[in-house]
Amino acid sequence: MAACGTDRLGSRSLLAVLCLLSGSSRAQDSAMEEIVTEKQVEASHRQDTVNLLIFILLLTLTILTIWLFKHRRFRFLHETGLATIYGLIVGVVLRYGIHVPSDVNNVTESCELQTSPATLIMNVSGKFYEYTLKGEISPKELNNVQDNEMLRKVTFDTEVFFNILLPPIIFYAGYSLKRRHFFRNLGSILAYAFLGTAISCCVIGSLIYGCVKLMQVTGTLAGNFYFTDCLFFGAIISATDPVTVLAIFHELQVDVELYALLFGESVLNDAVAIVLSSSIGAYRPAGENTHTFDITAMLKSVGIFLGIFSGSFAMGAATGVVTALVTKFTKLREFPLLETGLFFLMSWSTFLLAEACGYTGVVAVLFCGITQAHYTYNNLSTESQIRTKQLFELLNFLAENFIFSYMGLALFTFQNHIFNPTFIVGAFIAVFLGRAANIYPLSFLLNLGRRNKIRANFQHMMMFAGLRGAMAFALAFRDTATYARQMMFSTTLLIVFFTVWVFGGGTTAMLSCLNIRVGVDADHDQMGVPENERRSTKTESAWLFRLWYNFDHNYLKPLLTHSGPPLTATLPSCCGPIARCLTSPQAYENQEQLKDDDDSDLILNDGDISLTYGDSTVSTDPVTSNSSSRRGVGNSSEDAIDRELASGDHELIIRGTRLVMEECEPPVSLQVTRRPSPM
Repeated sequence: MAACGTDRLGSRSLLAVLCLLSGSSRAQDSAMEEIVTEKQVEASHRQDTVNLLIFILLLTLTILTIWLFKHRRFRFLHETGLATIYGLIVGVVLRYGIHVPSDVNNVTESCELQTSPATLIMNVSGKFYEYTLKGEISPKELNNVQDNEMLRKVTFDTEVFFNILLPPIIFYAGYSLKRRHFFRNLGSILAYAFLGTAISCCVIGSLIYGCVKLMQVTGTLAGNFYFTDCLFFGAIISATDPVTVLAIFHELQVDVELYALLFGESVLNDAVAIVLSSSIGAYRPAGENTHTFDITAMLKSVGIFLGIFSGSFAMGAATGVVTALVTKFTKLREFPLLETGLFFLMSWSTFLLAEACGYTGVVAVLFCGITQAHYTYNNLSTESQIRTKQLFELLNFLAENFIFSYMGLALFTFQNHIFNPTFIVGAFIAVFLGRAANIYPLSFLLNLGRRNKIRANFQHMMMFAGLRGAMAFALAFRDTATYARQMMFSTTLLIVFFTVWVFGGGTTAMLSCLNIRVGVDADHDQMGVPENERRSTKTESAWLFRLWYNFDHNYLKPLLTHSGPPLTATLPSCCGPIARCLTSPQAYENQEQLKDDDDSDLILNDGDISLTYGDSTVSTDPVTSNSSSRRGVGNSSEDAIDRELASGDHELIIRGTRLVMEECEPPVSLQVTRRPSPM
């Protein structure tokens, strides 16, 4: 009995010792796991820091090289082209020059699943760990997981592009828009941006579809590529980004009409392209085959296009209006830092709000920028006006060059490239033909109704300046899950590189070859052109602009800003209490001396004015008789002036000065007298 008791006691002691040893071992294992985890977190942090440092060094090197080019007056390569070249160099080094040693802790386990879950929960020795999907790995790359991880860290999330990098670029395009020249060519710009982009999308999509069929016949197509994919590629590659050309235009002071047409088209073109691509992506015919033609699905896509675009436009304009009202009816201008902060946050939140509501943030933030520039800018203090302009100009510069640097990097760091020679050649041909189908037929039709024709050399320059850039890259990069989308992304990169380097670098030579005048002052852009082209009352935009200007000047500007006539003078008497409530004291102070805005250089209400037009003197006199206004009109050009200023609102451009003459009592009559020509 004593022996049995002793045995039991010994067994219990041994069991206790084993438990203690086991607990101590688990504690040591847990401590080791914590140490390993801390080291992994620290290593990951360092890797992320190095990745960001690489891009900052790329931007720094780009800025220094830009200074050298500007100092030496080199124009054969723009800063965006430089950024892509530096990105390519760094991409080659990361891909082929740096090898990360394999981690002994990496374990490869096989598991039969029908789909790839976004999140995976694994039970490891009683502990549950969560793993997230990072992407597909080729069987050949299983031994290079660490290298793939490094390249994957350099590859940014698409949400970073759309939520952080794109908003300042698009907002600055609207905020810096030269509205005077934009509205003068509004009809043509809308035609190129909406109708032209749709034509380009259809032409490119059809040609790419033929190319895909050829690839099927030759056996070089390794995956599915439907007609909707072809149209989607046509939509994203139709987004032009002539930032290189426009920068050279601005530096050389190219003809302001050409600049306005190209800039206005590119601003709205990006918005149309992204909404068009969303509409094509929403095309879902009924039935099992979702890639057949269905009229109902097509009409639904058209409705989605109109709904998304109009909703995004309304949301962007509404945010700008709210910001204008806040800055008008508060005293934020007394605190410029708070004023600038509010302006910045309201502008950026427009993009996020539109995306959260299912609309397109690019369209919303574009029209928010236009609205902010037209209304809110007038309410800001002088310090905030300067600060907001410089802030968004800086953000636009950094974001744009960052994206172009990343494009060069992505050519080597993106791990699922598909380069098909047949598709690449077909895409290049389709892009050029699509641009030609956009510019030349529409220019011919627009010239039928324009007094100031879009000349042939302007059309050739617009064709040449159809570069692809940040928007086409971002749209292609947003979805690279399928075989077709991966091929689109790889081809888009090559098209962007070619157009930026070749067309961007050849801009100066093309301007000289096409005899397009440079060194033109925007305020005197009417000098040196034929007399019949000096008048800005264009058939396609004059009536639209006059209607908009009158409504804006009499109601919107007084409501949203401190400028313009008081609402008490423009609204009916029955709205007197509301008008007095919404009219600021500054508006009454400015009633006698209205500030000139960007859309009107001179408002004529009454009084006399005389000015020189060619070899004639045009004068307005409220007391001059009708008979005197008809004498002295001896040639066709003077008759044309009289007809243009005969009824309603009248508009005339004389050496950069526009006269908007409104009907008043007594009616203004015009006296045109011939000035003797110097002998």
